[in-house]
Amino acid sequence: MTKRSNLLCSTVAIALATAIVPSAYGQEKLPFPPVPSGSKAARTMQESTYHPLPVPRRLPAGAPNILIILIDDAGPALPSTYGGDINTPTLSRIANSGVSFNRFHTTAMCSPTRASLLTGQNHHRVGAGQIASLANDWDGYSGMWPATGASVAKVLGYYGYATSAFGKWHNTPHADTSQAGPFERWPTGRLVGFDYFYGFLAGESSQWEPALVENLNRIETPHRKGYHLTEDLADKGVAWIRQQRALAPDQPFLMYWAPGGVHAPHHIFKEWADKYKGRFDDGWDAMRERVVARQKQQGYIPADTRLTPRPATLAAWKDIPESEKPFQRRLMEVFAGFAEHTDTQAGRLIDELERLGIRDNTLVFYIWGDNGSSAEGQGGSISEFLAQSGTATEIKDHIRVMNELGGLDALGGDKMDNHYHAGWAWAGSAPYQGTKLLASHFGGTRNPLAVSWPRSVKADAKPHPQFHHVNDVVPTIYEVLGIPAPKEVDGVTQEPLDGTSMVYALSSAEAPDRKKTQYFEIMGSRSIYHEGFIASALGPRLPWQTGIDPAIFKWTPDNDVWELYDLKRDFSQSVDLAKQQPEKLAEMIRLFDVEAKANHAYPIGGGLWVGLHPEYTKQNPATEFHYTADVVRIPEAGAPKLGLRSSLVTIEADLTAGSEGVLYALGGFSGGLAAWVDKGRISFEYNLYEIERTRIETTGALPSGRVKIEIESRADPKVRNGPMDVTIRVNGTEMARGRVQRTTGYAMSGNDAFDVGRDSYSPVSPAYAERAPFKFTGRIDRLDVKYLTAN
Repeated sequence: MTKRSNLLCSTVAIALATAIVPSAYGQEKLPFPPVPSGSKAARTMQESTYHPLPVPRRLPAGAPNILIILIDDAGPALPSTYGGDINTPTLSRIANSGVSFNRFHTTAMCSPTRASLLTGQNHHRVGAGQIASLANDWDGYSGMWPATGASVAKVLGYYGYATSAFGKWHNTPHADTSQAGPFERWPTGRLVGFDYFYGFLAGESSQWEPALVENLNRIETPHRKGYHLTEDLADKGVAWIRQQRALAPDQPFLMYWAPGGVHAPHHIFKEWADKYKGRFDDGWDAMRERVVARQKQQGYIPADTRLTPRPATLAAWKDIPESEKPFQRRLMEVFAGFAEHTDTQAGRLIDELERLGIRDNTLVFYIWGDNGSSAEGQGGSISEFLAQSGTATEIKDHIRVMNELGGLDALGGDKMDNHYHAGWAWAGSAPYQGTKLLASHFGGTRNPLAVSWPRSVKADAKPHPQFHHVNDVVPTIYEVLGIPAPKEVDGVTQEPLDGTSMVYALSSAEAPDRKKTQYFEIMGSRSIYHEGFIASALGPRLPWQTGIDPAIFKWTPDNDVWELYDLKRDFSQSVDLAKQQPEKLAEMIRLFDVEAKANHAYPIGGGLWVGLHPEYTKQNPATEFHYTADVVRIPEAGAPKLGLRSSLVTIEADLTAGSEGVLYALGGFSGGLAAWVDKGRISFEYNLYEIERTRIETTGALPSGRVKIEIESRADPKVRNGPMDVTIRVNGTEMARGRVQRTTGYAMSGNDAFDVGRDSYSPVSPAYAERAPFKFTGRIDRLDVKYLTAN
């Protein structure tokens, strides 16, 4: 038995004390060789000997089931478990039956955290230096999950575990997510290795009309009243556990449940949002102060923790006009209801483990946030891509559209992709300075972790303060199972694990830290932790500032100002010691460069490249596309860039006097474009994230029979958010012409699709929303798209 395992057994009262040892058949090269036949064949069965050899045990007896729960875009000051305003009964159940870590860290961005979590390696080492949609050609930012970073699912699968993943994936290059693949980096693909997947491949999803994938298949949206994606994911997770238990009761399982809540869009039933009516009326500054007071009272953070000040670039609540405050309050109420609902759905998985009698031997990691709270809503939005695209708006425009769609109660519904004001994200990250996308400061990188394994880990109400990182989860699992980290998988030599097992820290809140060093970097924001100190450089952008600052194109990390903090005396990273200890700071900066180089993080800020140079976006390289009416649900990354590029769409169809329905659609109600036939007219709508809808319609009677419809769009590629001229011709005759005054310089949606002959998911236009998917009743023989310029 290893020294660490002995410590765990003796101090945590593990029921499986004699079992948690390195497996006699554990090995550093996977897969295991096949079990040879023990039988001897002769000419006849009578002359032969039949003697199958036993299958070697690869795991200790009673190896635990493993459940990893990962909440999205949730900051450390939100859950009631640790002093926050949002009710989180499931997180409390896990914390109360196990241990909590108050110095656990993520990467400040979703895809990087997920890649690191599932491999035990640093995010750049596995090509995940930024989100998958911004992948580029540098190794650390490629978005290409490498064969040198075997996932925990692949490794445990070779040891006999059943494995499943549910919810948000976001670790497949967007250009590879269409029905054409390649599939090797999908969750069930060859390089990743989960047995089963149900969820979505993109970075976010509508909760009402999601674009779903099951294993390798894109499936129909469950269009039904009362549907909610997070509930669906809990349903599917419960069903998978039941089936696994029924069919293979002796086989342990690994489940990765990452629902995508509470990432924007913030979608939730009205009754859940109404639970929080009035709770946030005093604003984000007051929320921050009361939550930190509770955190101290509960002992979750030290009593001498300083509350960091609000950045000068972020609005105070008192500065918000009174006319806007109801809008801002409701955005937070909706988010809070969504967060409680998400935690409640996670609780259904725990309920099922208890009902089946297997909760006691299930090791649960509940990670509250893959990064800090998201400030990407900036000033508050009805359609979050307004902020992400850099499209200029005023809050009065959001309120106007909201009122047109039903007022405050419309927030959270299927006609909006709302995201709260960055002030709420800052409050949700208390007591720290940062938010999501800031790898420089806690709040972007420090998230609560609760670990529970009733059979083996003694519950401890005292927070465990050891410094740990999401890359430490896989080494912890391997040590618990007594298996080595593989050095070779499928014939490929593995990169070393960067994580440090947390097993020692499960047994004692007083155990000294074993993780000595950890670097952080997201889009040029960066820091380095080493033995109680952290050095930080804010980087080129603040996530709550609107638009694109031209200065970012000239940014270089050489001009950044570094800060230095002594975390042994400064829990919240609040007192900058850079001027007092310049030699220590210089030492830390040198260490950052060593770590960055070793982990493929050069060039610093490489994750910004595609955002600043969208022409390098990895997407379908074709300049001409040819479709028939049965080609539907094409993810936007694999579809023609109709909202961005000058194009000619040519449709050969049969029309009758009563023909109606969608000819083609891209995106959804909160951003997209579509062309459809209705009441004898062809309509084209460009939906700029709900703020501006431009509809162009034909006049005069449409011909019947076989027709050729052409929709030509021309835009200046050099003008971001510039106009687009649209012409509609039928059989060569111009029947409509118009101008879209502003276009997007970004994607239309986060997880919607391109369709021919229907609008599969969220409907682009309110003109046919009640009839969605509004299938075309005529016949489309073919639909061709051709880019008109090299833009």
